[in-house]
Amino acid sequence: MNKIIIIVVIALLVVLSQSTYIVDEKQQVVVTQFGRPIGDAITTPGFKFKVPFIHTVNYFEKRYMEWDGDPNQVPTKDKKFIFVDTYARWQITDPLQFFKRLTNERGAQSRLDDILDGETRNFIANNNIEEAVRTSNRVPVILDTLTEITTDTLIEIEVGRQEIQNQILESANRQASDLGIEILDFRFKRINYVQEVRDQVYERMKSERFRIAEKFRSEGGGEASRINGEKERELKRIQSEAFRTAEEIRGKADAEAANIYASAYDKSNQSRELYSFIKSMETLKQTFSEKTSVILSTDSELYKYLKDMN
Repeated sequence: MNKIIIIVVIALLVVLSQSTYIVDEKQQVVVTQFGRPIGDAITTPGFKFKVPFIHTVNYFEKRYMEWDGDPNQVPTKDKKFIFVDTYARWQITDPLQFFKRLTNERGAQSRLDDILDGETRNFIANNNIEEAVRTSNRVPVILDTLTEITTDTLIEIEVGRQEIQNQILESANRQASDLGIEILDFRFKRINYVQEVRDQVYERMKSERFRIAEKFRSEGGGEASRINGEKERELKRIQSEAFRTAEEIRGKADAEAANIYASAYDKSNQSRELYSFIKSMETLKQTFSEKTSVILSTDSELYKYLKDMN
C-alpha cells in the first residue's frame, strides 16, 4: 500500500513538473505542440501552465544579443581591396515569427551572416575607399603666425563611414523585417588596407607631411630674416642716436669751455696776462724737451717770460 502511495505521489510530481514552467524577465517563450506553435508568444514573466508531455516550451532571449562578423576582403568602387571587420546588436521582437522563420538563435546568427555580410559588401563596393574609412572632411587649421594652412590632398567625401553604416543598418532591417528580429546597431569594428594599398597610403602621408614641413621651414626662414633685419635696423638707429647725442654733448662742452676761457681772458689785464702766461707754458711743455735747444728773439713772448723769471 505504501509503495502504491509513493508511486502515485511521484507520478503526480512528474505530471505537475511537466504542467508548469517559469518565465523570468530576461526570457520570452513560444509553446509548441508536436513542433507547431500553440497560441501567442509569452513575453511576461511569471509561473505558467501547459499540457504535460504534449506541449514543449521554447525559450528565447529578450535582451540585446551580439552578432560578430568575420573579417572579409572587400573591393571598393575604385578597385582597391580592404579588410572589413563588423559587429552588430540585435533583438528578438516577435518570438512567434522568429520561431517560424529561424527556429533558434543559431539560425538567426546564420541568417544575419548572410544579410549583414552581403549588405556590407554591396555598400562598400558602391563607394570609394575614402568614403569607407573617413567620417568627415578635415577642417583647416592655421598655426600661429604662419600663413600655411594644414590642408592636405585628401579627397572631399560626400557619404562617409557613418552614413554607410546607417545605410547598411537600414537595408538589413528591411530584409529582416519578416524574421521577427530587429537589428539595433551596426558598426565597422575595424577597416584595414591590404598591404599594397597600405604602402601607397603611407607614402602619400609621408610626402604630404614633408611638403608641409618644408613650407613651415621656408616660412620660418623668412620670419627669421625679417626679425634679423629689424634687429639690424634698430641697432643702427640706436647707434646713430647715441652718436648724435654724444656729438651734441661734446659741442656743448667745447662751447662752454671756450666761453669760460673767453670770460677769464676779458675780466682784466692781469687775467689776460695770466691766461697768456699759462698758454705759453703749455706750449713750451708740449713743444720742447730737456735736450731741446732753441734760439729766441728778444721780441718773442716766450723770451719775455723767461727774462722776467731771471
